[in-house]
Amino acid sequence: MKVTIVGTGYVGLVTGACLAEIGNDVFCVDVDPRKIEILNNGGVPIHEPGLQEMLKRTRAAGRIQFSTDVKASVEHGDIQFIAVGTPPDEDGSADLQYVLAAARNIGKYSNGFKVIVDKSTVPVGTALQVKKVIDEELKARGLEGSAKHGFSVVSNPEFLKEGAAVDDFMRPDRIVIGIDDDDAGNLAREKMKRLYVPFNRNHERTLYMDVRSAEFTKYAANAMLATRISFMNDLSNLADTVGADIESVRRGIGSDPRIGYHFLYAGCGYGGSCFPKDVQALAQTARENGHTLRVLEAVEAVNHDQKDVLVNKIVRRMGEDLRGRTFAVWGLAFKPNTDDMREASSRRIIEALLQRGATVRGYDPVARDEAERVFALDLADRPEDIKRLHFVKTQQDALTGADALVIVTEWKEFKSPDFWHLKSALKTPVIFDGRNLYEPEAMAEMGIDYYAIGRPHVELDRNGSSS
Repeated sequence: MKVTIVGTGYVGLVTGACLAEIGNDVFCVDVDPRKIEILNNGGVPIHEPGLQEMLKRTRAAGRIQFSTDVKASVEHGDIQFIAVGTPPDEDGSADLQYVLAAARNIGKYSNGFKVIVDKSTVPVGTALQVKKVIDEELKARGLEGSAKHGFSVVSNPEFLKEGAAVDDFMRPDRIVIGIDDDDAGNLAREKMKRLYVPFNRNHERTLYMDVRSAEFTKYAANAMLATRISFMNDLSNLADTVGADIESVRRGIGSDPRIGYHFLYAGCGYGGSCFPKDVQALAQTARENGHTLRVLEAVEAVNHDQKDVLVNKIVRRMGEDLRGRTFAVWGLAFKPNTDDMREASSRRIIEALLQRGATVRGYDPVARDEAERVFALDLADRPEDIKRLHFVKTQQDALTGADALVIVTEWKEFKSPDFWHLKSALKTPVIFDGRNLYEPEAMAEMGIDYYAIGRPHVELDRNGSSS
């Protein structure tokens, strides 16, 4: 099938590559010439495991192309995926300007019946706005009501985890498709069914529903996952106070099959391109419709405060004035297997340390370049702080001579370090762990002063061992 993907970010690029992998003829378009140049030169503008290899195969097979030519992109695809960004507006609502701009271009250059697929995460009612914009453009061309230039707007939200997006697309647990119940919708349903047949070989994974319900489903899914994270983070802070171990609690409640273990890990807050934005957008949708999603308002508030928990532990242990102190920070991206720095907890934590006069040496396996770019913007008006922020190439470079280690992202390579070497590299053997990677008792036995999230702190005696 001929498919067009509008937007070459995480969602668009993964969608395009995976659809080309299974044999479709895919045209990816983007208004950013820099991205298109990178892709046409064999590079990938984002870090996503397995994506570069897939793009290399599909490019060599001639099944995927990249261009800034909007007209050619519209003329190419019978199915047009809109996969552009929907950043949060000032009030927290999703900014739909890029979605509607893409829709306008489709209406402007449409050369036959098109299925327009909203792949971007959009609030309830967006499909209607997209339809209105396309109708306006067709009317301006004198094509309104033309069967030849008909179209149907479909909601097909993505459920991709950064760091596992390729696997999630190729092995989906569900495919949600919202389609209008009319003649155009019936034709669109047949085209979408044919497109997704390869993903339904073993069993039917597609859930058909009305468009508004499909739009709502995406936000509801992310809101539920964010709620589980904030719930555990809230409990972890109480566990700190009453002396309970949040890891034991997690295992205790996760063993209940009605609850399960997923997204029950306490930490230093969620980030990324989805949860923060989608929680805000759904809460704003509720307010616009005269409702208050009280649970979701609390989820966002808890997550905001959670990003300060690790800094508060550092201050209690080492004092408010951190001038002359150096901190090694392991992990900069918001999660492992990505270089995405959007809403990353490391940004709040590092800025807080710098504000107190500390020097920071940050290390991340893949996000170093992106972190340098982001912090240059974040600290543009704080030149003295920028001078005390260094991004290093190895874990060891971060550790040597530091007063303490701060762990922010749970990369695999951080899970089993050489603790004796780590201890000798630090000026003082102190770890502040925002992801609960290690066992407090084991750390104490090695003479490491270990502070985690919602886990008991084991005091060391004067000889540096547990008491």
